[in-house]
Amino acid sequence: MDLVLDCTDNFETRYLINDFAVERRKPWIYAAAVGSYAVTMNVLPGETACLACIFPEPPRGSFATCETAGILSSAANLVASVQAAETLKLLVGADGSLRRTLLSFDLWTNERSEISAASPRSDCHVCGERTFDYLGGKAGPHITLCGRNSVQIHERERPIDFPEVSSRLVAHGEVRYNDMVLKFWREAYEMTLFRDGRAIIKGTTDPMVARSLYARFVGS
Repeated sequence: MDLVLDCTDNFETRYLINDFAVERRKPWIYAAAVGSYAVTMNVLPGETACLACIFPEPPRGSFATCETAGILSSAANLVASVQAAETLKLLVGADGSLRRTLLSFDLWTNERSEISAASPRSDCHVCGERTFDYLGGKAGPHITLCGRNSVQIHERERPIDFPEVSSRLVAHGEVRYNDMVLKFWREAYEMTLFRDGRAIIKGTTDPMVARSLYARFVGS
């Protein structure tokens, strides 16, 4: 392959793509959208910053997802069009025209920003130190079976604001919470969410299903 295009919906997968692309020295284009906000960046291993240069750690806390906040179709269309244009530049060898910034825009508030990504960070643990935790399967929260028909996600350092999360989830199922835990029911599943980000997903023994539900309603 000549190029990897990111059309995924969570940071864990993007860090995995970043590890793979940097290790193989393959260019890739990061693109994301949620609500009316969209962001994209070209990653040219050895030339520009990689994803881990800009975001050394994944986002902490709970945040809006496409499931809870929806997405403005024009935001998805715009970021996909920018990504496609950069793809054409790269495939025809127009390297001098490639954008070397992290570009973000909010179509609803008309806010736009760019952060330079022209150079790799020397202390980056991925492209600088060439440590590929996601590629090696060492990163990400540990997931284990937890009793009968349930999976526990050992997420840490993701402080959860129960009132804020509850306000986002109430449109998608039944929600109850107290000072210790938040419970959310969605179809055949029950999620018990703790203040530090840990969760128990009841209704499945498939870790991938549990992780997907967590990413959709809490964050990746």
